[in-house]
Amino acid sequence: MHLPIRDSHRAVLSVCLLLILSSLAAAQIPASEYETRRQHLAAQMDDGVLLVLGAPEPAHDYLSFLQAPAFRFLTGVTEADAALVIAKRDGRTSPLLFVQPRNPLTETWSGIRMGQEGAQQATGITARTIDRLAPTLDSLLAAGGPLLMVGDVSLRRDPAPPLSYEQQWLDRLQERHPDVQVRDATPLLTRMRARKSDAELELIRRAVAITVEAQKDAMRAIEPGMNEFEVQALIEYTFRRYGAERPAFASIVGSGPNATTLHYNRDDRFMEAGDVVVMDVGATYAGYAADVTRTVPVSGTFSEEQRAIYEIVRAAQAAAEREAQVGASWRTLTQAASRTLAEGLTRIGLIESPAATYDCDAAARQQCPQLMLFYFHGLGHGIGLDVHDPEQGQLGGSSGTGGIQRGSAFTIEPGVYIRSNVLDLVPDTPRNRALIAKLRPLVQRYANIGVRIEDDYIVTEQGVEWISRAPREIAEIEALMREPYTGPSVRSAEMIEWYRGLRRGGR
Repeated sequence: MHLPIRDSHRAVLSVCLLLILSSLAAAQIPASEYETRRQHLAAQMDDGVLLVLGAPEPAHDYLSFLQAPAFRFLTGVTEADAALVIAKRDGRTSPLLFVQPRNPLTETWSGIRMGQEGAQQATGITARTIDRLAPTLDSLLAAGGPLLMVGDVSLRRDPAPPLSYEQQWLDRLQERHPDVQVRDATPLLTRMRARKSDAELELIRRAVAITVEAQKDAMRAIEPGMNEFEVQALIEYTFRRYGAERPAFASIVGSGPNATTLHYNRDDRFMEAGDVVVMDVGATYAGYAADVTRTVPVSGTFSEEQRAIYEIVRAAQAAAEREAQVGASWRTLTQAASRTLAEGLTRIGLIESPAATYDCDAAARQQCPQLMLFYFHGLGHGIGLDVHDPEQGQLGGSSGTGGIQRGSAFTIEPGVYIRSNVLDLVPDTPRNRALIAKLRPLVQRYANIGVRIEDDYIVTEQGVEWISRAPREIAEIEALMREPYTGPSVRSAEMIEWYRGLRRGGR
C-alpha cells in the first residue's frame, strides 16, 4: 500500500525518531539522570548564561567522531555540532539544546540526525537548530550577566594559538560583547563528574569486563615471533566484538625495550623470546572508559630477573589496595606503593636504600629519590567519560588529600622500568659517578624489563571493589599462557546479554 506523500513523510520521521530514541537509550543512563545533572549544575551557578559545546564534526567525514565528555555528561547526545545553553535569571533556569537540522542529502553521507523535534523528544530539553545558537547567545548576553564556559578556554584576552573549538567560540562572542564578564565553569562540572552514579559505575564495569576478555585472549595468543600490532589488533577486535565503541586511548603494546616507555603506541616491533610485553589497554563502552594493564613474558614463563621485578610491582599494588578504603586519602595509597617499591628495589640492589637519593640537578644542588630512576609516574587516576577522569579521591589538589568515597572509580598502577640508558641521564657529579659505577652491573642485568600492573576499582555501598579480574599473579599468567590459542574466546551468556542490552537500550 502506498501512503500519501505527507503520511509517508510522517511514517519515515516516526521510524527515524524510534531509531534515535533507541540510540540514546543505549547509553543506559535515563533521561531523568541527565536532567538532574543539569539542575544540580544550574543550582551552583549565579545568574548568567552557561554555554557547553559538543564536539564539532570531524574535518573529514570518514574520521571517527568522539563527543565532548562534558556535553555528553549533561545531555547524553552523541551527535556532532550540538550545544547546550542554560540561562539563569532571578534563580530561574531555562535550558536550550541546539542541534543540526534534518537534511536528507547530508544524511545520505553521515546518517540520520535527530533534528530539532527528535532532540526535544529524546532529551526533554527545548531544542532549536544550531544556526540559532549565536543569535540566541547574543540576545541573552545583551540582557546582562556573565558568560560561563565549560571546556578548553582561557580567560586571557590573547590566548596562545592553536585555539580550541571552545576558545574560538568565546573569542567571537567577546568581539560582539566586549564588556561581558567570562567565567570558567569547568570546576563546577569537574566536581560533579568525580562522583559516579550507579548507572555510570555499571557502564564502567562493562567496559572493564570487555577489556579483561581482551587481555585474556591476548595472553593465550602471545608467542615469540609475533608483532606487537598483532596483539593490538586482537585486543581491539575483542573490544568491538563485545560491543565497545572504540579503544579508550591509543593501545599500548610494548615489548622488550618498548616495555620501559610509558606511552609507547607504535606497536610495530617483533616480540622475541625472553622479552616481557606490557599491554596497557582499555575499551570504551557507551562512552565510559576502562584502563587495564598486564605485563606478561613473551615466552610464557618469567625469567628470574623478570619475576623479581614483577613481584616487587605486584607487592606495591597490593600495599596500595590494602589502603584503598572508603575515606582513605590518595596520598596514603601513594606512600604505601612507593615505600614497597623502594624496599623491593633496595633488596635486589637497584637502589642503595629506600630513602637513598642522587644529584638530579647539580647546579641547584637538588636531591631526588633514587626510586625515581625506575618509577616516575603517579599511582593512578580516575576513570569515566575520559580515561583520566575527575576522581573524588584526587580533588584535594596535587597532594591527593581528597578521600575515596562512594561513587569513586579509579585505577591503581605502580610500575618499574629498567631503561638500558637510565644511568646516562644522571647528571655528572662526583657523588653520582660513584653511584653509577655501583648500579651499572645491576642495570645491565635487568635492562629492558618494564612492568606495570594496572587495575580498576569502583566504590559502591558495599565498599571498594576490584573489577578488572584479569590474571595478574605470576602462576595465573603462566597457566593461562600455556593454554593453546584456538581463536577468540567464546562469549559468555552474560556478555552476550550485555551486548544485546546495548543494542536495544536495555539495562
